[in-house]
Amino acid sequence: MNPDKLKELQIAPEQKRRPAGTIWIIGLGVLVITLLAVFVAVPRAKDRERVVNTGMSGPTNSGLVEMRDPGRSAAGTGEVVLTVSGYIVNHERIEISPRFLGVVKWIGVKKGDSVTNGQVVVLLDDAEYKARLREVEGRLGSAKATVTRAQLDYERVTQLIENNIESRKAQDDARLQLESARALLQESEGSYELVKTYLSWTVIRSPIDGVVLEKLVDPNELVVPQSFGGPRGPSTALIAVADTKDLQVEIELNEIDLSKISLNQQCRVSPEAYLQKHYDGFVVEIAPEANRSKGTLQIKVQIRNPDRFLTPELSAKVEFLRP
Repeated sequence: MNPDKLKELQIAPEQKRRPAGTIWIIGLGVLVITLLAVFVAVPRAKDRERVVNTGMSGPTNSGLVEMRDPGRSAAGTGEVVLTVSGYIVNHERIEISPRFLGVVKWIGVKKGDSVTNGQVVVLLDDAEYKARLREVEGRLGSAKATVTRAQLDYERVTQLIENNIESRKAQDDARLQLESARALLQESEGSYELVKTYLSWTVIRSPIDGVVLEKLVDPNELVVPQSFGGPRGPSTALIAVADTKDLQVEIELNEIDLSKISLNQQCRVSPEAYLQKHYDGFVVEIAPEANRSKGTLQIKVQIRNPDRFLTPELSAKVEFLRP
């Protein structure tokens, strides 16, 4: 090939160098892209909130509704130090028993019924006590008449003594008769009040606002008072009631975790049947004695604002939060 032609095809050395300004522009572009990528990747507090258009207009939010993380509670912002399971229980379960042996005449509630404080729930047969009341009323009337007669006799004897007709002994005898009549009257009044009390005990009322957990008897069934310290027989209680708005979680806590628990410690409660639901709670009781055979200690967590999703005797998960 012609050497002159080859020389024409060669690139001059000054044309081979890349301009310095182009390198700086490329580097600056790479830096800007990197900073934008970091800014987008770093999470921010606003990312926990989402704003959606509902298509509704309003005077304050112009149709925008803020959607937050569901189930988050005020107490749920702390760090969880321990998670255990337990059972939901009523704070107080009351079994209403009769005060004496009797027969159920009427029962006006069934399992699941709501009751109010003072509501009549059971009537016992009161025929015997009504008869006793009439008997005592008769004795009471007779005692009042005896007192009246003794009072008149005493007044007559006193007048006769003033006229020097009767002796002082007659006056003393009349005074003693009057005092004896008054004592009998007082005894009759006590018997009257006692029988009225027995009669009132045939009307059984609910001691609290709550729900009937169990109906333990039926009409015409014989019931007896519950024996102190003994096991409950089949007919020693009439109904069992509890306040469903006063619930706790009962936990058997392993002794190695006891150092993580303290009274009034905040908790988050979730029923196993509805784990997406969370309720605020706090430690209300730490048993003073452990179970040696199990190596556990009983803990009770009070639930704030329970609702229909919390059913007694079902299990629940409890998260203890760092104080």
